Amino acid sequence: MATQGRQLPPNDPISASSVKSTLTAYFVPLLLLAASIFFQLVVVPRNFPPSYYDVLGIPKYSSIEEVTRAYERITSEWNSSVEVPPTVNLIKVQYAYELLTNQILKRDYDIYNIDEHLDVLENVKEHHSGKHLSQIDLPLIQNASFDPIDQDYEFINAGNFLSKFEDDKALLLQMVSSGSNRCAQFSETWKRIVNLLKGVSNIGVVDLSDVQLSVYLAEKKSSGKPFFRSGVPALLAFPPGCKSSKCLHRYEGELSVDAITDWLATNILNLPRIPYYSKESLVHNFLVKSKPHLVKVIFISKSGERATPFIRQAAKNYSPYATFGFALWKEEESTFWWNVFGVESAPAIVFMKDPGVQPVVYQGSTNSSMFIDIMEKNKHHVLPQLRNATSMELGCDVQGYSRAGIDTKIWYCALIAGRPSQELNKMRETMRRVQETLSSNGKIDDIVDQDPLSAPAALAHEQKRLTFAWLDGEAQHRYCFFHIHSEDSYETCGPRRGMTDVARLFVVRYEMNPKNEKLDTPKQTNNIFNALHHTESDPVSTLVAKYNGSTDTSEIIRWISQIIKDGDSREIPPFKTKAPELVPEDSSHIWSKSSKKFISSGKNVKSWSSGLISSLSNQIGDPRIGPSLLLAALMSFGLIWLNRSRSTQSSSQNEANQIKDEDKPSRRSRSRSGANQLFPPSITDSEPKDAQQLPLSDSDSE
Repeated sequence: MATQGRQLPPNDPISASSVKSTLTAYFVPLLLLAASIFFQLVVVPRNFPPSYYDVLGIPKYSSIEEVTRAYERITSEWNSSVEVPPTVNLIKVQYAYELLTNQILKRDYDIYNIDEHLDVLENVKEHHSGKHLSQIDLPLIQNASFDPIDQDYEFINAGNFLSKFEDDKALLLQMVSSGSNRCAQFSETWKRIVNLLKGVSNIGVVDLSDVQLSVYLAEKKSSGKPFFRSGVPALLAFPPGCKSSKCLHRYEGELSVDAITDWLATNILNLPRIPYYSKESLVHNFLVKSKPHLVKVIFISKSGERATPFIRQAAKNYSPYATFGFALWKEEESTFWWNVFGVESAPAIVFMKDPGVQPVVYQGSTNSSMFIDIMEKNKHHVLPQLRNATSMELGCDVQGYSRAGIDTKIWYCALIAGRPSQELNKMRETMRRVQETLSSNGKIDDIVDQDPLSAPAALAHEQKRLTFAWLDGEAQHRYCFFHIHSEDSYETCGPRRGMTDVARLFVVRYEMNPKNEKLDTPKQTNNIFNALHHTESDPVSTLVAKYNGSTDTSEIIRWISQIIKDGDSREIPPFKTKAPELVPEDSSHIWSKSSKKFISSGKNVKSWSSGLISSLSNQIGDPRIGPSLLLAALMSFGLIWLNRSRSTQSSSQNEANQIKDEDKPSRRSRSRSGANQLFPPSITDSEPKDAQQLPLSDSDSE
């Protein structure tokens, strides 16, 4: 009988699935290992290139004498050598020698890592490669003929630095170095910036020779070494109220007047930009859509530059009185500007006031103080509007005083009230003529000679006890109804109900209560009803006289004069009253809260993102990152290997336990069957085949 051969178990090669699962399990450690290798071989050499001290073969921060000796040693070796070294090496050594023997350039390089002549080195390498050193123009570095002291700069040092924050203004700083050619080129631009920022921001210059202050203002690398990302000049700004380097902003844009001033006004001072309009959009989008109570101010620019910070700051301060826009001057459109606004050339400022009034034009450029004076003269209409923002200034507020001063007891306000309409514009024009007649360049004698009855009004107007203004009866309907209380007041006040619009003239007489005491009785606040119905009275008593005559100028002047004569001569007992407050008007859209929030949020996002990018770029050069990545790779590799080993052991143990559990039932059954064979059958066992059941009898015994 032939015997069957014994079969050997086949060799099981590592399958592709097991390799894939292994790579998947160790993906993170492998990724960390690759990142560590890349960082050490690529990132670290780029962030820590050989220094100029390494080029000369001397320790870092060596003295100028040591640099000179090293240079002489290298050149003597080259001269005595038969082989001529490459030109690139010669240029590197020459450049390192010139930089490190210049005391100012060496200081900037050692402390702040500034090397602004690096482009000169690269240019020489590119265009003079292969030439002998004698064929290259030396020296490679041209010394800058720039001394910040000669530039009439306002220098800031560690001693007076904190004094610049006393007035809570923004602070703009320029970091300069006397050895910098870029600072010399930027000096004229900086002078223009200083002139444009007078009165808007504090300005100063910090020389890098003040190491204590310069290091405080510089950026810091991961190693703690100070540096300026773009070299010098570097521009830094502290926002208003900021007194710490934590809120310091750094300018990283173009070194031009327009770009720097716009950055300061927008990002630091939070001033919205003044928009530019074309000839076509100026009328439809600016003049028509502007609110009627605001004076329209148009800046006509020849250069197209954005508004300077002092104009934007003034525009924000005068936003309750005026709205602002820019327009670009073009020679082919000069006829339009002359016919519509009376502008001969640019630059110019145009003030558009009341309907029918000729524009006020200022030709030529202006500085901050001149512009503020111009705005003060032209912030009101010729006939100003009585509004919440102007009532105190006009002297037509029961909580204020006369324009004549706080000692004036009685004064008057002549008001034209009505809904915006053609009728209101006609009455405003009439009141402007009345105002001009009473002014008459201050010649009261001429007015009295022509019409003696108008003398009280002319005298009161000269004494600033009489003010002319107009009131928007629709926007200020509560104030209007309070003073014009009649059956037909709806024709003047409140929303339009019909086709009739009537503009009315009335005079309000103001009288200061004795010693500015309020005339209301003590409040009885014992119950809720007394608390609701008892209100404080105004410190000024008022009486209203309404005009019902014609629109003739002389008749109106005589009527106002009679009111003033009677009001000054009669003793009118004071009485308690409470006039409604004027409703504040909506601000111009570019100064609204939503616009400010949008600008603020946009600025915060931009500054946050730029700060994040800068911090990442600063930290990416940390040499500790590579070893940290390697350590993380090894630790994660060990943890994964340990977890996989434990899972393999537990799975094999579970299989063994499962085999044992499968064998246990058969063993138990065999043991039970063997044990049953030792005992004889009992009556409870299965019934035999021949078994019969005996019948039972009725008795217990037979």
